[in-house]
Amino acid sequence: MSDEITPWKSVSPKYLFEALIEVGLIAIIPLVASTIPLWVEGTSLGPLSVLPLVVVVIVVGMAVAFVPRRVRALGYALRSDDVVFKRGVFFQRQVAVPYGRLQLVDVTRGPLSRVLGLAELRLVTAAATTGVVIPGLPFSVAQQLRDELIAVAETRRAGL
Repeated sequence: MSDEITPWKSVSPKYLFEALIEVGLIAIIPLVASTIPLWVEGTSLGPLSVLPLVVVVIVVGMAVAFVPRRVRALGYALRSDDVVFKRGVFFQRQVAVPYGRLQLVDVTRGPLSRVLGLAELRLVTAAATTGVVIPGLPFSVAQQLRDELIAVAETRRAGL
């Protein structure tokens, strides 16, 4: 590998579905909260009775507008001395993790990720702020990347 960033690799397109489901599950909280006044007996809300519908429309609209952009903004690249991860639409972040500093490379899968055949790759270093999580990788790619990163990290640590 060269010192230049190799072409950015994207996460799986299936991750968009997982991210939308996660946002939908989080959206249930304000939806339920917005219906509480309707449950109280003797409460006549009149025009406010459409509040739950308004909440659903706002949350779905925001999810459709922002989640696909957030997923497209995720990427990683392998360089000769480190792995670089990028994320963010409004607040963009790029983190380079030197191979020699890797302490743990973990592959994690939740129930929805298992159904979709996806995994999350977690890179842990001694510094708490440089931990990197790459979500939405196909499981086989995450395993292969984990093994490759561990092998490279062990050779780099031996040279320290």
